[in-house]
Amino acid sequence: QVQLVESGGGLVQPGGSLRLSCVASESIFRFLTMGWYRQAPGKQRELVAGITSSGRTNYANSVKGRFTISLDNAKNTVNLQMNSLKPDDTAVYYCNAQDTLHSYWGQGTQVTVSS
Repeated sequence: QVQLVESGGGLVQPGGSLRLSCVASESIFRFLTMGWYRQAPGKQRELVAGITSSGRTNYANSVKGRFTISLDNAKNTVNLQMNSLKPDDTAVYYCNAQDTLHSYWGQGTQVTVSS
């Protein structure tokens, strides 16, 4: 069973930055895509950013130009650099990985943007 462990969440002021990391228990070469989702209270979980094994990326319109997703194959890690954070970015952020058969989720990390 693949395990995904997120880290890097926390409390940050508006305009600040955070870097989320997700370490997989197996080589990330096996995954077709990896991504970050978020869920705010009372809202549905939504895709924030995704990246394919070939490095193709896609972003939610609300984070384009502010967030950057990247892979570190040597460390089996997918990272999410978040800049110019806004209060609307407050949510639990989840790491996701998909292979040909399964979709795997991390336990989530809280990001709170508040002054």
